[in-house]
Amino acid sequence: MNIKKLYLLGVLLQFSAVSSAIASQSPISDEAEAFKAGGYLSTDGKWHTECNDPAEPSFSPAVIESKSDLNGDGLPEVIISEGGTLCYGNTGSGFTIVSKQSNKTWKLILSGTGIPKFLKTKGIDGWPDIEIGGPGFCFLVKRWNGESYESNRYEYEGKSCKVK
Repeated sequence: MNIKKLYLLGVLLQFSAVSSAIASQSPISDEAEAFKAGGYLSTDGKWHTECNDPAEPSFSPAVIESKSDLNGDGLPEVIISEGGTLCYGNTGSGFTIVSKQSNKTWKLILSGTGIPKFLKTKGIDGWPDIEIGGPGFCFLVKRWNGESYESNRYEYEGKSCKVK
């Protein structure tokens, strides 16, 4: 097995372990509103994006992976993940981050293909930089600019790299 396949297998095993651990936690009270803010639809009680068809064999419904206060403002952020190669290619995973607002609504912060990893470095207002992982060895890091997450740099294991 080559290095890329071993890395992807490791990421998927880690993703599976995190999913199992989080699934045992209590759900948030307004879970449906968080999914809706992220642009998800519900079909037969399963949340999914428009791209992901529950009838497809590779479909994996969207789930809330974690709930935490990412930026230290006292309000929770929710990370939602969804799987399926039809929508997310060989990465097989998409994510959405929504944030609870002071008026009790949820706001879409970021969504994309890959697996988000929250770094110690931070952007404006305490939002952590996010490495968008998947297959490969050089990952995009996004930084909060006060209004949205924007491309900032590429890293692998904390070191600068260049995409070829």
